[in-house]
Amino acid sequence: RIKVMVLVVHILALAFHVGSPARVSRVVPAHVSTPCARMMARAAEIQFIKGIDETVVPDIKLTRSKDGLTGTATFIFQQPSFLEATAGPQEEITGMYMVDEEGEIVTTDVNAKFINGKPRVVEAVFIMQNPPTWDRVMRFLERYAESHGLGFNSA
Repeated sequence: RIKVMVLVVHILALAFHVGSPARVSRVVPAHVSTPCARMMARAAEIQFIKGIDETVVPDIKLTRSKDGLTGTATFIFQQPSFLEATAGPQEEITGMYMVDEEGEIVTTDVNAKFINGKPRVVEAVFIMQNPPTWDRVMRFLERYAESHGLGFNSA
């Protein structure tokens, strides 16, 4: 039997159940990270192009294995701003970067859904392979919610 707990941050749902296979993802501490991630007291932001914050708030689904050792965070962006012409066609998307005062969390598992030949939905998946990484992602999500005026509601 699986216990289910739902925590809502805007349209953020958490569900604990068996996770999925691992994909490439990493956590970079602030002291090892890029200059933009080392800024003190930086608000939590998500970026697809380094240095350009994504303005669209994603739907986020978190899953965790029954034993609590692994988990998955899936971010779904409906018409993300980085797809607009202002980002420029020369900009390369190398992953999704979750940047805050602790550093940078990176995943390269980023996919787009095309509608009528144009990318409309972007999905990024971050695999949490141990409890400390789960805790780190949760701290990021709390900061992200706070910096975007979102609140936690327990359901």
